[in-house]
Amino acid sequence: MRGLIAPVVAALLGAGCAASGGDRPFAPRQAVAPATAAAVPSTETIPVGPRTKVLVERPATADLRQAALLTAFTDIYAGMWKAVLTGDDAYLARVADPGGRAALDWVESFAGRSVRGTARIYAMNVTAVMDGGAEVAACVDETRLRLLTGRGGVAVPTQPAWTRAAYLQAMILARGDDGVWRVKDFRHGNEGCAR
Repeated sequence: MRGLIAPVVAALLGAGCAASGGDRPFAPRQAVAPATAAAVPSTETIPVGPRTKVLVERPATADLRQAALLTAFTDIYAGMWKAVLTGDDAYLARVADPGGRAALDWVESFAGRSVRGTARIYAMNVTAVMDGGAEVAACVDETRLRLLTGRGGVAVPTQPAWTRAAYLQAMILARGDDGVWRVKDFRHGNEGCAR
């Protein structure tokens, strides 16, 4: 009996290996990488006045400094529109000369006028960081904004150039001793923001 069991077991094992591809050479399989969630940009709506808002397409980032810089950009941009529309001058705490003077001049240029509609910020990017300073650039689309005569007035017949095409806005920021990022300068460009 003992002599009969060994050949039968060997035959069964051999048949099982042959049927399952045991006669093929061993080839290790690629490990399947676990699925990871793609970094999805977030969209935020910032109300800045009656019937006026800023839509922000903020890129996803795990870098806390980069996130703070992107937030500084949007806070300052939206804050300046709030100043135009409601007189809220909180944005002044986020600017420093010569950028502070430029921001104030821009807000004051809307005296006796207003806007209505939606501005959009997209393609945000921290383009440089160095020794307490940084540059953040983004595309700004104000083509859905309309310049109005007076507060809540009617649309100006000939709308300004900034309502016709998106543009590149860059802010040069410096981090103060209090840890707050403030705009030291503004730069604008006309290329790279076509949509």
